[in-house]
Amino acid sequence: MTELLIEFFSEEIPARMQARAADDLKRLVTDKLAANGLTFAKAEAHSTPRRLALVVDGLPERTADVREEKKGPRVGSPEQAVAGFLKSAGLESLDQCEQRDTGKGVFYFAVTEKKGRETAEVLAEIIPAAMAELPWPKSMRWGTGTVRWVRPLHSIIAIFGGRVLDGGYDIGGTQGRIAFGNGTRGHRFLAPDAFTVESFADYKEKLRAAKVVLDREERKAKIKADAEALAKAQGLTLSPDDALLEEVAGLVEWPVVLMGGIDESFMDVPSEVLITSMRTHQKYFAVLDAEGRMAPRFIVVANTETLDGGKAVVAGNERVLRARLSDAKFFWDQDRKTKLEARVPALEKITFHAKLGTVAEKVTRVQLLAAEIARAIGADSDAASRAALLCKADLVTEVVGEFPEVQGIMGRYYALGQGESADVANAIADHYKPLGPSDSCPTAPVSVSVALADKIDTLVGFFAIDEKPTGSKDPYALRRAALGVIRLVLENGLRVKLSEVFAAAHGAYTVSGFAPAGSVGGDLMSFFADRLKVVLREQGVRHDLVDAVFALGGEDDLVRLLARVKALQTFVGSDEGANLAAAYKRASNIVRIEEKKDGASFDQPVDADRLAQDEEKALFAALNEASATAKPLLDAEDFTGTMAALAKLRGPVDAFFDKVTVNAEDKDLRANRLRLLTQIRTTLNAVADFSKIEG
Repeated sequence: MTELLIEFFSEEIPARMQARAADDLKRLVTDKLAANGLTFAKAEAHSTPRRLALVVDGLPERTADVREEKKGPRVGSPEQAVAGFLKSAGLESLDQCEQRDTGKGVFYFAVTEKKGRETAEVLAEIIPAAMAELPWPKSMRWGTGTVRWVRPLHSIIAIFGGRVLDGGYDIGGTQGRIAFGNGTRGHRFLAPDAFTVESFADYKEKLRAAKVVLDREERKAKIKADAEALAKAQGLTLSPDDALLEEVAGLVEWPVVLMGGIDESFMDVPSEVLITSMRTHQKYFAVLDAEGRMAPRFIVVANTETLDGGKAVVAGNERVLRARLSDAKFFWDQDRKTKLEARVPALEKITFHAKLGTVAEKVTRVQLLAAEIARAIGADSDAASRAALLCKADLVTEVVGEFPEVQGIMGRYYALGQGESADVANAIADHYKPLGPSDSCPTAPVSVSVALADKIDTLVGFFAIDEKPTGSKDPYALRRAALGVIRLVLENGLRVKLSEVFAAAHGAYTVSGFAPAGSVGGDLMSFFADRLKVVLREQGVRHDLVDAVFALGGEDDLVRLLARVKALQTFVGSDEGANLAAAYKRASNIVRIEEKKDGASFDQPVDADRLAQDEEKALFAALNEASATAKPLLDAEDFTGTMAALAKLRGPVDAFFDKVTVNAEDKDLRANRLRLLTQIRTTLNAVADFSKIEG
């Protein structure tokens, strides 16, 4: 078995594209290997700023011989059928076919044998094809070339079994072709000379000697460990930032971690602004003191070693950061001179959506809705209304204009500095939350009210103008907004009727003239059902159980719905529940077939006087008792108790199906037994629509 090594060496690949490109390269090459009948033991892809590499181990020296058989028409078939078969098989006459007796007659068979090919020959075709299909988000042409690549391509390593493959990649124009080779270069500054390699082990070892750490995860681990060590030496800790770590690992081939200082004059600027400025523009890591506050230090990752131990690099970065933070401090100082409330009119100049008005109009709607939600959940409605009024005002501040990532957060700082209550200020900061599954969820009642109002206003508005998510497209992040509403409701145990909140939000739009008069509640509840399935699936809850509860209709209390779903999950997971679910399906199928055959319905009350056998009498009594017991339990939202009451039906139901013949000769007796089966369905459907339960 033999090893294939590929490397594409180019100018710097954008950091955000590297990991995906390595995965795409691996997928494209391995798929093409499989399509050509080439098996392998393992494939491993790597990326650095200047190279994509792939090693595939365990490839055979040649593809296997392939024998293909194609069955044709029966001997003696019409000429047209025979001619079609010969054409599809690529044959000229029946002399090239075999005749075989299959036991069902004698048929023609076309047998073709394809000799295996040298693997090296196949690889020389696969590599350029994979390169042409690599889906770069952005690409370019260079020089006189006509082929696009992410950045100008310099060389291609293509080695199979230690030998360079014949072939190359045509760049087009007068650029010609980049021939496959076995040479590459190391670090741009520390080891720029070319060198040749023979295998992946040799390649990786020589790259390290040339100041290139090939493995992305190794670079990340080194950056993190060195940064933590530098911070610890100063009595500080590294502020966690996995996204920045991922990005910086794509900016350096030989990470050298250094620490710089921040002028104390900037430390009165909110730490979120400082950190955002550092990470967004300079790719610096923040460090924290013992109390968890931002320390006047930063971590920078250089891509080179210097004779002075990095002093000049640190000084240069401190100088650049000083200019950046001077702007941030100026904006901060200027913004505090204007009250948040005075900025609200400026929101009239910002369009929320052409069909839904301005941000100022959205604020008016959110104010009304937040106050209503606050009253429903026992929060301070005046504080909720005040927070909603101010929640978007920081969008027109200088700091947020420069650093959009801190919107909401800056509103909180300005609000506190201008005498607003802590509840109002925190609600301003929290109203965008939760932004995703890893984001914290607000718990303060005022914050929850405003966050819900903001998200529901957005959802209702876009559903009203029919701008719903389709497939993978969700340009207005409506799925995220719905998941945020679900988390806010469930994690805070809020007993709110979503249909009423949707109606209130829609009413605010209708009054302002932006939404059509038709209701969106039904569509939105279906949308929420789909989103809730996503949430519950992550908790191990089956999607069909959510469907079973939603199918009852009229359920818009997510807390109650979740309790019902979880009780149902426990129930169907038990022997009694599983058997009852199966009995439900059996009863439903019998009734459905008979209704279709007779053109009649069997949902009338059971006639107790026509119950002939002890088993049907016992089932009738058990169903009545279960219904009577379950109703008050359902009303009290004791779903576990309700399921326990229904579980007692297992014995009578099993006995009925074991001993009673439903399709009795007596027409009236048969109809009464079908009504009894219908009562099984009705009794169980009081809890959930069991027809939706799978399995």
